Amino acid sequence: MRKRFWFITIIPALFFMFTACTEYNPTRLEMDYGTSVKLARFNQILYPEAEKKLDPVTGLDGEAAKAIMDKYHKGFEESKHETSYVFNLGGSSK
Repeated sequence: MRKRFWFITIIPALFFMFTACTEYNPTRLEMDYGTSVKLARFNQILYPEAEKKLDPVTGLDGEAAKAIMDKYHKGFEESKHETSYVFNLGGSSK
């Protein structure tokens, strides 16, 4: 009975106590955690130095830009016809 007590309680307790004091070495996965997200964000930026350039953006005048934006917003207002789906179950399709 006493051997069973040592085997079931004391030996696992000693094992966990000594393994808790070991030196922690991060795995390769933990060292590279977040690197892929940082690289993906960095690669999506076309011109990383753009934040240092404070000149105003040129290209479209106000009237042309307003017409484009109005057309863009109008595209959301148009309701498209409802798509109807027909499912033939077990019949012949001619």
